[in-house]
Amino acid sequence: MPEMFVDKFRSLVPKYLGRKWSEEDGISYDDLEGLLGEHKFPVPQALVEFYHALGGCEDLMEAHDFFWDPDELEIEDGYLLFLDEMDEEANWGFREEHLAVPDPIVWIRTNTSNQGWQSEDATFSEFVFDMFDWVFSDEEDDD
Repeated sequence: MPEMFVDKFRSLVPKYLGRKWSEEDGISYDDLEGLLGEHKFPVPQALVEFYHALGGCEDLMEAHDFFWDPDELEIEDGYLLFLDEMDEEANWGFREEHLAVPDPIVWIRTNTSNQGWQSEDATFSEFVFDMFDWVFSDEEDDD
């Protein structure tokens, strides 16, 4: 399947870290195949490409919230979890029945309430770009 998001994800390194993207910022597809291959569920294309582009870039993988390592992905309550809020107050995931969608809608579960999962009304790629805009604009505002 042709890459849809890799270049856009790679562009986040110079945009937010002020340096060129390098191979070390990502995870090779061969390595990803080994890390993801043991899962008993499909992983959406956008998330695979995110790991390929940025999976080795700790400055972005842990910029505010924490993206799960590819080999740690798991399904809980019918959702594939991929991101934890820094204070563990929320988790983000994809509905299990949408894992074959290349760029699925992101859902959030707030651990401090009993509201269950709620849609973020954004695909994974939209969510990632919006999240980093928020994280890095918030840091600039603190300066």
